[in-house]
Amino acid sequence: MDANVVKILVSSPIFHDISPSQLDIMLDCLKPKINTYSKNSYIAVEGEPYTGLGILLSGEAAIIKESASGSRVIMTVIGPGDLFGEMIAFSPRKHWPASVFAQSTCSVMFLPPEKIIGECTRVCGGYKQLIKNMLVLLSTKALMLNQRVEYLAIKGMREKISIYLLEQYKINQKNTFVLPLKRNELADFLSVSRTALSRELGRMRDEGIIEFYRTSVKINNLAMLRKGAE
Repeated sequence: MDANVVKILVSSPIFHDISPSQLDIMLDCLKPKINTYSKNSYIAVEGEPYTGLGILLSGEAAIIKESASGSRVIMTVIGPGDLFGEMIAFSPRKHWPASVFAQSTCSVMFLPPEKIIGECTRVCGGYKQLIKNMLVLLSTKALMLNQRVEYLAIKGMREKISIYLLEQYKINQKNTFVLPLKRNELADFLSVSRTALSRELGRMRDEGIIEFYRTSVKINNLAMLRKGAE
């Protein structure tokens, strides 16, 4: 296995606390497949047969839900080491619940679901840790989905933006930070139009609450931002 791939896998949450030597044994047992996808192509399509737990080795991808009319909502954006498809690895459902879209050229490793949930014939030391990591990931994803539902329930534009920026402020622990989402991705995530989002951000800038340039944001008035989240 390529050294760079091993480095990414060791840092991935699915292989947390699993040594490179254990990982090498497990990969030999799991026999994963690695595929490459060009920019603006689909890695997985909602409703199509599930092909296994995916680990992004390079590039950037978005997990999206699309309606029959073609509108879409970005659930999250992932990078190297991040996973997708873990929610149905233990489920009887065998079709992708959402689409995965390559936002740049991507390399993806797929772990066969039957190998993950089945007994390891070699009883390798990392197997129990792998299952433990899966449970942690599933719990974390459930909490994230709950947060997504909370955003959908918020009606006011400024309230949505303020809550999102306050969450990023807490994560980064500083007033200036780079958003993980681009403007159109943030609009999809908050379920608002990009035009309305840009307009409200402009108002917040004019009121002295924030400054922004592309995905970089600076909070100038934390008290007013908190008031907007009420």
